[in-house]
Amino acid sequence: MNYRHAFHAGNFADVFKHIIFACILSRLCVKPTAFRYIDTHAGSGIYDLSSPEAGRTAEWQGGIGKMLAAKPPTEVQEVVAPYLRIAAPLAGLRPPRYTGSPAIAKALLRGQDKMLFCEAHPRAFSKLKANLGTDSRAKLFEMDGYMALRAFVPPVERRGLVLIDPPYEEVGELERAAEALAQAWRKWATGIYALWYPVKEKEPVATIAPNFARWGMEKVLRLELQIDRPMPQRPLTRCGLIIVNPPFRFDDQAKTLLPWLANCLGNDQPGYRVDWLCEG
Repeated sequence: MNYRHAFHAGNFADVFKHIIFACILSRLCVKPTAFRYIDTHAGSGIYDLSSPEAGRTAEWQGGIGKMLAAKPPTEVQEVVAPYLRIAAPLAGLRPPRYTGSPAIAKALLRGQDKMLFCEAHPRAFSKLKANLGTDSRAKLFEMDGYMALRAFVPPVERRGLVLIDPPYEEVGELERAAEALAQAWRKWATGIYALWYPVKEKEPVATIAPNFARWGMEKVLRLELQIDRPMPQRPLTRCGLIIVNPPFRFDDQAKTLLPWLANCLGNDQPGYRVDWLCEG
């Protein structure tokens, strides 16, 4: 499949991914020491939801649109608060905007923290530069994300998060992304890694799940969100995140969030998954 950010900005997969992403960054900010955020497939950073790309699918109406109209219970509000503080104001503009992972990082990171963004698509990279401005904490590279991951890990800060979020344009992309994650982990075993993936078939992670233990990883959490039954020829209805070295008891936060989020964004067959691929 082809999952270009601009066509799907603000949909259910973005809401799921960015809530989790904002939670991890917020947890990293608890300690005073600096950390680094690395985004291998950054996209444009901010998306115009009235653009031809977003308008072609209008998927944001079933994602951030539903999210803003919902009234989560108190325990869920605490989980989604870091994300909504950033996403809600932009979505309320006219025309509405959606905040991608670079803009979320820009808003959450502190003065001592650093950001590194990679984007290979020239048009998206140009927009990324315009949206991030001249933030001294950020470095931008117009290059292949996997190559960047090999080049920029480990960071000098020794704490941080890597988001791997490719467009899945090629067969075997999940396997390639998992291998790239493993190569980076061998050089920086204490970093947090989040790998996003679409689910178009029943068990896309099944073939790679045993590899994480074989590679020596001890803490690998899988989260999935479903808004309807996945079918190969239909639009995306299920996606997941593989999180290596998640923050302490992060699975508990996911178990609070995902049942509510599945019902909030779901249609006929909502569902979710929280399980450990490795738990050393």
